[in-house]
Amino acid sequence: MDGTFNENDLSRVIEADRANVWHHLVQHQQFFTGADPKIIVEGKGMRVWDQKGIEHLDAVAGGVWTVNVGYGRETMGDAVRDAIVKMNFFGGTAGTIPGALFAEKLISKMPGMSRVYYANSGSEANEKGFKLVRQIAHKKYGGKKHKILYRDRDYHGSTIGSMSAGGQDERNAQYGPFTPGFVRVPHCLEYRKHEQDGAPAENYGEWAANQIEEVILREGPDTVGALCLEPVTAGGGVIEAPDGYWPRVAEICKKYDILLHIDEVVCGVGRTGEWFGYQHYGIKPDIVAMAKGVASGYAAISCLVTTEEVFDMFKDDSSDPLNYFRDISTFGGCTGGPAAAMENMRIIEDENLLQNTVDMGAYMLDQLHALKDKHKVIGDVRGKGLFLGAELVADRDTREPIEEKRVQAVVGDCMKNGVIIGATNRSLPGRNNTLCYSPALIVTKDDIDQIISATDNALSRVFG
Repeated sequence: MDGTFNENDLSRVIEADRANVWHHLVQHQQFFTGADPKIIVEGKGMRVWDQKGIEHLDAVAGGVWTVNVGYGRETMGDAVRDAIVKMNFFGGTAGTIPGALFAEKLISKMPGMSRVYYANSGSEANEKGFKLVRQIAHKKYGGKKHKILYRDRDYHGSTIGSMSAGGQDERNAQYGPFTPGFVRVPHCLEYRKHEQDGAPAENYGEWAANQIEEVILREGPDTVGALCLEPVTAGGGVIEAPDGYWPRVAEICKKYDILLHIDEVVCGVGRTGEWFGYQHYGIKPDIVAMAKGVASGYAAISCLVTTEEVFDMFKDDSSDPLNYFRDISTFGGCTGGPAAAMENMRIIEDENLLQNTVDMGAYMLDQLHALKDKHKVIGDVRGKGLFLGAELVADRDTREPIEEKRVQAVVGDCMKNGVIIGATNRSLPGRNNTLCYSPALIVTKDDIDQIISATDNALSRVFG
């Protein structure tokens, strides 16, 4: 068949999708027993339209925290087209104009960092970080300081390597065995501290960080090379660390000569109201991974950013034929990604979207707290900027989680009524009970009111 179709009749597209596309995170049997796959046909601003012409307000930025500057930006398309027509690709052994200029712009927003390594997905960016740690272990420590610590509930990607650092057991189920040398540390969700032995009534943040030190001492500090953390845990329940946590984490890393690897795949490029989530907490990472919001989904791009100190370890002995980072990401050589990323950053600056994120995030958080006052099923509301969550519980006193199918019923009800929200999804056994919100950074109060109203009505219908 040729590639033509009637834009007013998408039946061919639906059937082509049903017959040939393998969707992400979807059980496909439904598409052979009466349901059609959903086709998102068009997007503009905060809204998308499906194959039936039904409009939806998107409160999760493309379903996975990505479209930070909204849909339909012609200047983003122009930037990509102009770059790829002039020079679409060259392998990363050489440079390109967009690659050089975006790296310069990005580093200007990250004091203390200095080097940008291009790849094309968050999973890949984190894997590059893990490879750096392993190579440094061999270069400096005879291979011994190779272990990488990761946190319960955090998520760092979907490759076997990045899943080895995955703190979400349902996502990892049936994919092992995993890469050795990855060690889990406890989470820092204060709302569920009652499930952690010895958690104190006060100073929980510092206590939670001290649990990391206990793991380091158990494993042996001379074996631990890095600690990988999300600044705000995303799919694990939208968790912001309590006061006292990050300063203590920084102290621990410095004390034991451990590299701090921050995964900004979700938080990066404005989502929390700063350019990067870690910048709220005064910490100085050694390695930073980013992807989703870097180009708002207009082109595939991810970056691994390091300090000059990390970079220097790979050029200190040019006579050694193995003394460089022996890695490549083919599509890290595409020019469309950094061209889109540069325009994305210009839009955020020119439209003052970081401040809008702070202002609208505060407004939305207040509205979620008002919903909590109204609906007893909401046990906790939390988050940072336009990265927010509402945890649903069967009982506020015991904090027993609502079962996942009822949480998904809330999501489904919102979808039926024109608003797309998210939820923790088959990630944490018995703990997939948090509604997730991450609207584009262009969101207005009217948009937020519509999101809150849809959630309010859904909670009333699902829980009475």
